[in-house]
Amino acid sequence: MEKRPVGNPFQRPLLGTLLKRLKEPRRFIQVLSGPRQVGKTTLAQQGILASEIPAHYASADEPGLRDSSWIAQEWEVGRRLAPGAEGRRAILVLDEVQKVPAWSDITKKMWDEDSRAALGLHVVLLGSAQLLVQHGLSESLAGRFEIIPVPHWSLPEMRDAFHWSTDQFVFYGGYPGAAPLVTDPTRWSRYILDSIAETTISRDVLLMSRVDKPALLRQLFRLGCEYSGQILSFQKMMGQLPDAGNTTTLAHYLQLLTSAGMLTGLQKYSGSKARIRGSIPKMQVLNTGLMTAPLGLSLEEAKRDPALWGRIVETAVGAHLWNTSVGTGIEVGYWREGDREVGYVLSRGRSRLAVEVKSGGARTNRSGLAGFEKRYGGSRQLVVGAEGWDLTASLAKPAEHWLKGT
Repeated sequence: MEKRPVGNPFQRPLLGTLLKRLKEPRRFIQVLSGPRQVGKTTLAQQGILASEIPAHYASADEPGLRDSSWIAQEWEVGRRLAPGAEGRRAILVLDEVQKVPAWSDITKKMWDEDSRAALGLHVVLLGSAQLLVQHGLSESLAGRFEIIPVPHWSLPEMRDAFHWSTDQFVFYGGYPGAAPLVTDPTRWSRYILDSIAETTISRDVLLMSRVDKPALLRQLFRLGCEYSGQILSFQKMMGQLPDAGNTTTLAHYLQLLTSAGMLTGLQKYSGSKARIRGSIPKMQVLNTGLMTAPLGLSLEEAKRDPALWGRIVETAVGAHLWNTSVGTGIEVGYWREGDREVGYVLSRGRSRLAVEVKSGGARTNRSGLAGFEKRYGGSRQLVVGAEGWDLTASLAKPAEHWLKGT
């Protein structure tokens, strides 16, 4: 493989996971899956260089028509690096593979041929959205793959790589490529909106999913970013979106945005999955940069508005919990009954944690936590921010740590 620059030299903790699997006997296809601009390609290339195993990298995102024969051709290049069954190994990395029609069928064919021949070719697939990639995986490659989730960057990662403060992370979010632009707010904002948000929608969601109303999808995204941290029914969405169609369409489009790692609708915790699926969603961007970029405000201006800053802080906590819960079995939701509300509820099995986020100002009102405890006795409770767990410390710990209380 040609050794080319690998972008930011900062190495994410996920590199250790990838390296461990590449050095194991060949067992599964490794799938690095996550949103755009979180460093999947850089991570794979760093893994190749650190492993010191012969490797071939190819991307379906490069110009030119791609079909299943492209995968077969690139696969043959990888095979030539690992001839025979005498313990020789090689790595094949296919980037943006979900853009190739019928990619999972040809991948299954090539992988099974290698398995029968005991060929030591490790295969790593990269995709821009977990659910879009999983759709092809679940159809043809059952039992042949492992997923390594690559979420948005965390506070410790942005702090270590760019020396960011907690407030910078809360406001600008975890996009490493945008970090050098924060000294120019207008340029930073345009990069987030044009190079990340619009590119994700046009090149990932619209290109690979059936969307009959692209304009509505974009409007829903903008509305969700505006209302991030707030509970918003589909009926209210329909009242604010022209040509919204029906609630089923909006729910489907919101799921597509979730699969792209941009925006989700947190569901109300009720202890019953049947009730959860029918609940009113709480809008939650998965990177606060998507919420703050359209505001046209600087960090300092946002902090001078206590209500707005409080909502940004709560959104940052929610995004952190969602991103660090991927692949753990932890569900992230919210709770509300009457005028009592809990910002976030983490649950897995019989374990529950009710979380309130406070950014300062008025004394903490814990009526929501009290109401949740009355409704679901025996649940752990946590206040983050003012009068509670330090915000910086909380954003340095994954959701697993929060739920276990370790």
